[in-house]
Amino acid sequence: MLLICPVCKAALIQQERNLRCENNHSFDAAKQGYWNLLLAHKKRSKDPGDNPEMVQARRQFLEQSFYQPLSDRINQLASKALNNITEPNILDMGCGEGYYTARLAEFIDSNCQSHASITGLDISKHAVKAATQRNKTITWLVASGADIPLPEQSLDLQLILFSRLMPEAFAKPMKPGSTLLVAWPGEQHLIELRQLIYKEVNTSHFDPIKTLDEYFELSHREPVSYKFTLESSEQIESLLGMTPHSQRLRPEAKSSISQLEKLELTVDVNLGLFTRR
Repeated sequence: MLLICPVCKAALIQQERNLRCENNHSFDAAKQGYWNLLLAHKKRSKDPGDNPEMVQARRQFLEQSFYQPLSDRINQLASKALNNITEPNILDMGCGEGYYTARLAEFIDSNCQSHASITGLDISKHAVKAATQRNKTITWLVASGADIPLPEQSLDLQLILFSRLMPEAFAKPMKPGSTLLVAWPGEQHLIELRQLIYKEVNTSHFDPIKTLDEYFELSHREPVSYKFTLESSEQIESLLGMTPHSQRLRPEAKSSISQLEKLELTVDVNLGLFTRR
């Protein structure tokens, strides 16, 4: 996948472990193999995104396959959206530690006739550093979703899985008629855990269809819902550590949850396919 310079927007040309544009802005590959294209003045904090502890908790949890049915359905919908595109360009925006990105790459490689160019982007260098361990053929980027370093109208598919929506920024690198695949929590997602954490569980009024409407038209929507059970305090701790809920824990809730050895939970996720207008 062609990358563009985050400084001047000219094309970046790769020579071994270096990227350079015609204006001599230069970026070296990290030793783990990813590219850091996040400019210092674009950071909202010194170390933005998930910290190492959250990344490790997410990896430990996802490795146990509790979200594999969700990942499988995402892969099936992505593959269908790419039907008849022989060399699709794909971006996983907010890829985290790469679980969904790597599984999508494996699925396409095994089940599709196309040769896909896949990029995983996250603002957390800790997440991207971990993601490089999953798949070396994917282009891994530390960058901002508000300023994606890809050429305009270059993407056939973009995945936004549980990430904040920035419609204009996401639309810019997408071809007309291309597909945006969005995953967002349903009302019952991890409801059992949220009931343990909060005295009152609030109803979300998040509406991605309305948020995206200026640039994207909804073409398909479906729920993914099922139950799973955590059967150790370690599994419960990993789930808690990877979610933003852990940062809002009341002391009494933390004490109660830490004593649990088993917890049945609900996955309730909406998947939406949106067409770039």
